[in-house]
Amino acid sequence: MSQSVKVAIIGANGYTGEELCRLLLAHPRVEIVALTSRQHAGKPLAAVLPRCDRKNGPAISFIEPKLEALLASGAELFFLSLPHGVASEFAVPLIRAGRKVLDLSADFRLRDAAVYQEFYDHAHPAPDLLAQAVYGLPEVYRKEIATASLVACPGCYPTSILLPLIPLLKKGLLDPKTITVSSASGVSGAGRKADETLLFAECNESFRAYGVPKHRHLSEIEQELSLAAGSAVRITFVPHLAPMTRGIHTFIAAEPASGATADTIQSTLRDFYAAEPFVRVIDRMPNTQYVTGTNVCEITSRFDARTSRVLLFSAEDNLIKGAGGQGVQCLNLVCGFPETEGLS
Repeated sequence: MSQSVKVAIIGANGYTGEELCRLLLAHPRVEIVALTSRQHAGKPLAAVLPRCDRKNGPAISFIEPKLEALLASGAELFFLSLPHGVASEFAVPLIRAGRKVLDLSADFRLRDAAVYQEFYDHAHPAPDLLAQAVYGLPEVYRKEIATASLVACPGCYPTSILLPLIPLLKKGLLDPKTITVSSASGVSGAGRKADETLLFAECNESFRAYGVPKHRHLSEIEQELSLAAGSAVRITFVPHLAPMTRGIHTFIAAEPASGATADTIQSTLRDFYAAEPFVRVIDRMPNTQYVTGTNVCEITSRFDARTSRVLLFSAEDNLIKGAGGQGVQCLNLVCGFPETEGLS
């Protein structure tokens, strides 16, 4: 196991990039050697992201996202915190140069380039790398992540949906044709950008659905659910924008398979995640308030005898377990560090 690793973050000035910086600056085995931002090149980290100001921390400034400078930085592992379509521009040459890449965009989450084109409205920029990429959900792909050169960290909605459903589909406890999902995300999930629909006056005291009926994250959700079920799964997914800064709350309803009971549903979840440091199966209702600022996803289940439906609930911080924290969790696996390092 390596004692430490040198890391670069490409696209470090967004909400996810800021969370990554904050976590990695406190990680005892990580040295940040490069941060990129076209907008803020030349500015000190603390001047752009005051939450990352460390009195005794490294004196590091943003640089232009140029491949030559990034390779010269000595970074062994690269986080890509970039829009979809752009991440591939860096992933391809970095992989060729023998570096490890953890991509927080959607570029390598899908196994099928045709599905990517269907949901993202353009051809996949690097289809040859899709077979090499590992989906970065540690609770499901821990062994594969540990030996991967390219890790595609899941989206925030998918994490909150896959963690409750995968154990139950693997055990055949749900009818996959009946799954309906409703999720609500804090406004930070839309990213740090100028958008009239994301202004405070537009979001405060407001709750609305969007991305219906074909949100882009639906593609990776259905891909992973299909793998868990062993057959094609199609679901109804309705995301909502909630008047809060961060957090995701997900509600799932499905009909149980023959023989499934309230006890078997909850016990299956408890057994599947018994040894997982960042999944908490609970009896109370999950609450975004209790997971904000952590890498934890809370999950519980209920059985509605009146309608004969299984009800599942989860909550997570969209910027941590749904993005930067999960990326750090994957970094720990790739580098052979304790999985909870820098996240406890």
